Amino acid sequence: MVTRMVRLSASVPKHIVDEADEIAEAKKISRSQLISECLTDMIQRRKKELLAEGYKAMAEEHRTFASIAEEAAREVVPEW
Repeated sequence: MVTRMVRLSASVPKHIVDEADEIAEAKKISRSQLISECLTDMIQRRKKELLAEGYKAMAEEHRTFASIAEEAAREVVPEW
C-alpha cells in the first residue's frame, strides 16, 4: 500500500519542539516521523477506547437480554 504524504504546518511551543528533536535524534528518525508515530499511537489508543466503550455497551445489552430471557423461560418452564 502506498501512503500518500501531506505537508502539515503547526505552531508548537519551542520547549516541546526541543524535546521532540532530542527524542527523534535518539531514535535516529526525523521530526516528521516522530510526529507521525505519536499521532499513530494516539489514534490507536483512541480506537481501543472506543472499542472498549462499545464492548461495555454491548455487555450491558446482553445482560438486559439475558435477564428478560430468564424471566420468559421461568414463565414457560417450571423450576426444577
